[in-house]
Amino acid sequence: MKTAVVLFNRDLRLADNPALFAAASAGRTVPLFVLDERLLGSRFAAPNRVAFMLEALHDLDDGLRRAGGRLFMRVGDPVAEALAVALECGAEELHVSADYSAYARARERRLAAACKSERIGFHLHPGTTIVPPGAVTPKGGDHFKVFTPYHRAWSELPLRQGHGAPPKLSVPSRLPAGRIPALDKLTSGSCSPRRAPGGEQEGRRLMGTFLRQRLGEYDERHDDLPGDATSRLSAHLRFGCLSPLELMREAADRPGAGPFVRQLCWRDFHHQVLAANPSLPRRDYRPRGDRWSRSQRTLEAWRQGLTGYPVVDAAMRQLAAEGFMHNRARMTVASFLTKDLYVDWRAGAAHFWDLLVDGDIANNAGNWQWVAGTGNDTRPNRVLSPLRQAERFDPEGDYVRRYLPELEGIEGKAVHRPWLLDGFAGLDYPAPIVDHDEAAAAFRARRGA
Repeated sequence: MKTAVVLFNRDLRLADNPALFAAASAGRTVPLFVLDERLLGSRFAAPNRVAFMLEALHDLDDGLRRAGGRLFMRVGDPVAEALAVALECGAEELHVSADYSAYARARERRLAAACKSERIGFHLHPGTTIVPPGAVTPKGGDHFKVFTPYHRAWSELPLRQGHGAPPKLSVPSRLPAGRIPALDKLTSGSCSPRRAPGGEQEGRRLMGTFLRQRLGEYDERHDDLPGDATSRLSAHLRFGCLSPLELMREAADRPGAGPFVRQLCWRDFHHQVLAANPSLPRRDYRPRGDRWSRSQRTLEAWRQGLTGYPVVDAAMRQLAAEGFMHNRARMTVASFLTKDLYVDWRAGAAHFWDLLVDGDIANNAGNWQWVAGTGNDTRPNRVLSPLRQAERFDPEGDYVRRYLPELEGIEGKAVHRPWLLDGFAGLDYPAPIVDHDEAAAAFRARRGA
């Protein structure tokens, strides 16, 4: 009987996991996860994501045990640990899901070289995205720079076959299993108090609820800030607790699926941009000659939700409380930071990275650059008005009052302009840090727009 190791990374699930399916088909399977010491000592070890990941690992272990297996844990360098496990159990194959950051690609090259040196078959599998980067490309280019033609090509591509969860697994009986560590052993930071829990079972529960109850109204309500009618599946996709392909297929045949599937395509779009531009998290995709403000005062006011613009501040408080922010709010606060305050998008992306449970390199960098006008937006100098965004997507101020208790006594849409109220001086809330119209005009002047 052949033995195969499957090295989990961003695919913490049993259902529609091509790497796990291939390893299980080989015969005896070693499901392995390696806690990467280099990442644990970096900003990648954000408490919210580490906690979510640990919950997903426990859920994965439970699922593997129900199939007769278990999760094997190691801590250290993923390449060295995976190779050591493969040699210890006499594995002939090592399977892993492809990933697309610069760090992940370098890890894959090292794994391939290490396996080759030991004559172990190394196999990369799809599964992180619906359509792998490079599967569709424009004429004369290695990736699409504009979303619409990418979406057209993406929509026409035949998709890979899906796989169910392996019903039965056989694992080595004498291989030391290791343990999933406690959260306080991996990070000293604290989690957001209302962070959502992780794991495939929780992800599938949320997916079922969303598809049954909210998909049909997604197009109409996904920008509704107080309604919170988004899928809330982003963290489960980021950690691979759900297969994006399975999610798309489950949604596709239901009424109203088109706008939601389009959002899944945006996720793939950013991954193919990152794959072609590994420096995307650090460098402008399309430099605009910006000389960003270095004001720590304004940056800190934005981080703390004290800008004086209630919809911006409510969104930043939501991020701190939940490790999550509504997508419409993400666009609003990113535009405010980069275009009203003229602060470098990298500072905003770093703050999001520190707190978001769904923090994903491709989406975080791609979306921040899109809003900042240094990325793939075909209208790079557009500026979102926080007041117009508030009045359109939180017309009665319910979202603002949910996260800003100091303004909860202000009724209706007046909450969006508290500085106009007679009693404003008595509120524990700051005046606007900038005048939006003046700031927007100054930004456009800097860009020569």
